Amino acid sequence: MTLIQARGLVKAYGRTPALHGIDLDLAEGEILAVTGPSGSGKSTLLHCLAGILAPDAGEVHYDGRRLDTASEATRSRLRRSDFGVLFQFGMLVSELTAAENVALPLLLTGAGREESRETALTWLARLGVADVADALPGQMSGGQAQRCATARALVTEPRVLFADEPTGALDTLAGEELLGLVASLARERRMSVVLVTHNPVVAGYADRELVLLNGSVDPTGLGSTLRGAL
Repeated sequence: MTLIQARGLVKAYGRTPALHGIDLDLAEGEILAVTGPSGSGKSTLLHCLAGILAPDAGEVHYDGRRLDTASEATRSRLRRSDFGVLFQFGMLVSELTAAENVALPLLLTGAGREESRETALTWLARLGVADVADALPGQMSGGQAQRCATARALVTEPRVLFADEPTGALDTLAGEELLGLVASLARERRMSVVLVTHNPVVAGYADRELVLLNGSVDPTGLGSTLRGAL
């Protein structure tokens, strides 16, 4: 089943083009790696697919519904429920503890405070950072903060995880552990993943690879098969 479909995506920042007519299909439970050199449009594509940015032209459909023309309120609601977003440097709220950061998406969807904290603690434990539950981001290591950010992205059990260079702030071992967990959850829960990376080892965790070059799909890299990392 196709969960996300994009057709003819075009995006520019002023006079600087970022995407040139991108087509993409993401199946339910599929891990898709979006790769390419710096400035090729990888993050812009992820932001358009997640409803963070609206393309200048083209369409994005999620679960059969038009996403790119949906209201900001609708797109925000999807990012609190159906979508999880994970950035390279976590972007935790500095004034909130780890547990409060992870619980935040649940609170925004109307869950109770105590229930949200218990669920947050469960996910922090699953990510191996239960010991920093009451620590502020400034009191954590970079690896701990990124694991907390991963817990926050997964706490609502999203149907789609958008991960933009999620291992960029981690050492090799920590990065592989994190990717192994994400891949395991994707298989277990039929969660789709859009994984932006420039690292071929990270891309090896995907089922398929979409290579961008100067804002267009590089036909020599489209549809690469999994490299068997798992």
